[in-house]
Amino acid sequence: MAAVKRNVQVLLLLFLGVGLLHISLLTDLYLRYVRPGLRPALIASGVLLIVLGAVSAARDGFPFNRPRAEGDQGHDEGHGHGHSHAGGPKVAWLLYVPALTILFLAPPALGSYTASRDEAEAPKAPSSASSSGESLFPALPDTGVAPMSLNDFSARAVWDTDGTLEGHTVRLTGFVTPGRHGAWYVSRLVISCCAADAQVRKVRVHGAPAPPADTWVAVTGTWHPTGKAGTGNASPALDATAVRRVPEPKDPYHDMG
Repeated sequence: MAAVKRNVQVLLLLFLGVGLLHISLLTDLYLRYVRPGLRPALIASGVLLIVLGAVSAARDGFPFNRPRAEGDQGHDEGHGHGHSHAGGPKVAWLLYVPALTILFLAPPALGSYTASRDEAEAPKAPSSASSSGESLFPALPDTGVAPMSLNDFSARAVWDTDGTLEGHTVRLTGFVTPGRHGAWYVSRLVISCCAADAQVRKVRVHGAPAPPADTWVAVTGTWHPTGKAGTGNASPALDATAVRRVPEPKDPYHDMG
């Protein structure tokens, strides 16, 4: 029985270690769960788990069933309780589920399900303008389409009293989040450390039919005023002139234009 338990422990260490290396060293799947800066820690953890599993395997013999001394067998026989402990290892096998999931079925990044159930994080008011009278936000290009992050667009839509969005065509990239009564949003989730602390950024889209939920799109359009800027009563919205499907970015939590 002890040998079976050791088998479970050793194989679990090895599977977890290989799974971590698979998502962090051999692929970019780790970006679905943590920030890029945590990649070295994931790689180190994967290597450590594999080393621990290999050391345990070498200690117990391969395939982890090294015969025990006669004294150990007599000890077990002398302490029989008259009932079986077979239920323990059966439960322990369930520990393989998360390890094998990471290795073979890496869960996708958070998407519309999370964004639709969490309120969008209100953009913070920028610091006061300098004494020289400069605008709170830099001017946008006079010609062409200006790619913008959802955070920058939202902050301007809510706090920009100088109207730097007026008369400009912008492009926002994110995934589709359905809303109530046929409304939809182009959305992003941003993280500080990992997916567990994700915060929602979303902009309501007017004038275009909603693509399927979780579809990544680039939405081109113009600012749709929804309230008095600078009071916190406005909300970010866009009048769409074009909606184009795009591939999901390698780092889905990096909000950029």
